[in-house]
Formats: sequence, structure tokens, C-alpha cells
Amino acid sequence: MIWDIIAGFFSGAVGAMGLGGGAVLLIYLALFKDTNQLKAQGINLMFFIPVAVISVIIYAVKKQIKWKIVLPLAVSGLIGAGIGVYISGIIGSKIIAKIFGALLCVLGVWQIISAFKKQQNSG
Repeated sequence: MIWDIIAGFFSGAVGAMGLGGGAVLLIYLALFKDTNQLKAQGINLMFFIPVAVISVIIYAVKKQIKWKIVLPLAVSGLIGAGIGVYISGIIGSKIIAKIFGALLCVLGVWQIISAFKKQQNSG
């Protein structure tokens, strides 16, 4: 139970910063709670509804949201979400888990390369 609270806290904090808290939660659910990928994704999405609502309110109050940019992204994101759920039902949990793992690896390598490039440009 304490680990669930810790994972929830860090997922929410990272997600509110726009840094992919879902990845933290998905990894926790898959590795430590033995949850299959599709169920973990569903739990993740339900988890982030209240986190997103609170974050949007705070960012809106601070006038940090550019609504002309957000609205087209949100509409296309909703369409993409519907298509993604449909496709995930077809390809299954095991393949999605492999795609998710590969994506995390690619993003990790990309971040390392970006950090090295920034370090070289600043020094």
C-alpha cells in the first residue's frame, strides 16, 4: 500500500510537470503490480483524469495555456485516442508492452544524445 502511494505521488508530480508521469505509473503497474499492459493503460488513464483537471486549472490561472494551440491538439488527440484504443484491442497486450518498452529505450537514448549535444555546445 505504501508503494502504491509513493508511485501515485511521483506519477502525479511528474505528470503535472508535463514530463510523462504515465510512464512512471505504467512501469510501476507492470513490474511491481503484475498488471498486463492494457489494464495498466486503463488504470493510468483513470489516474490522470483528476491530475489533469487540477493541473489545467492551475496552469490556466497562471495564464500558461495557449488555448489556440491547445484546442486543435486536444481534438486531434481525442481522435487519436479513439483509434489507439481500437488498435490496441486488435494487436494485444504483449505487443503493446514491447512497443512501449522500445519507445522508452528510444526516448532514453534520444535524451542522452541531446544532453551530450547541449554539453558540447555550452563548453
